[in-house]
Amino acid sequence: MIRTLAIATAALSLAACASLAPYGPQRGPNGQGYSEQRIESDRYRVTYRGVGAPGPVADMALLRAADLTLEQGYDWFEVTQRYVDGRPDSAGGFRPNVSVGYGSGSGRYGGYRYSSSGVGVGVGLNFEGPSPTSTMLEVRMGRGARPDRGEAYEAREVRYALSGRE
Repeated sequence: MIRTLAIATAALSLAACASLAPYGPQRGPNGQGYSEQRIESDRYRVTYRGVGAPGPVADMALLRAADLTLEQGYDWFEVTQRYVDGRPDSAGGFRPNVSVGYGSGSGRYGGYRYSSSGVGVGVGLNFEGPSPTSTMLEVRMGRGARPDRGEAYEAREVRYALSGRE
């Protein structure tokens, strides 16, 4: 029984981790993938929607910003605004919880008095599926030397680091 539960837990955990769709454009209003909107000639809003933890979804949004920067003929981009939609536990999947309770009581039954106490332990399993999350970045693009600010990125370096292609 314990072995079966362990195997099921491992399978569900792997399924939750692998639920992010391959990198690509969003297909349909609720589909996974990226979309972008031009705001000005050097400013875009890049959104990546996926299922799973916010971290990998945020990486895909950065990758799309880097690709878009290079497609538009720029060298670097700066994230001017960032929005993450989703709960901190949006990975979903298998999330166990444990609770402990205590109770006591006393009373009369017929001509007898009694008192009682008890301790209980419960284990709850949550098999809720992975939750959708999205990251939206507003980016400003530029040419030449990258500004020395924390949210400014070299597009080629981001592309290489997040996708392994130059």
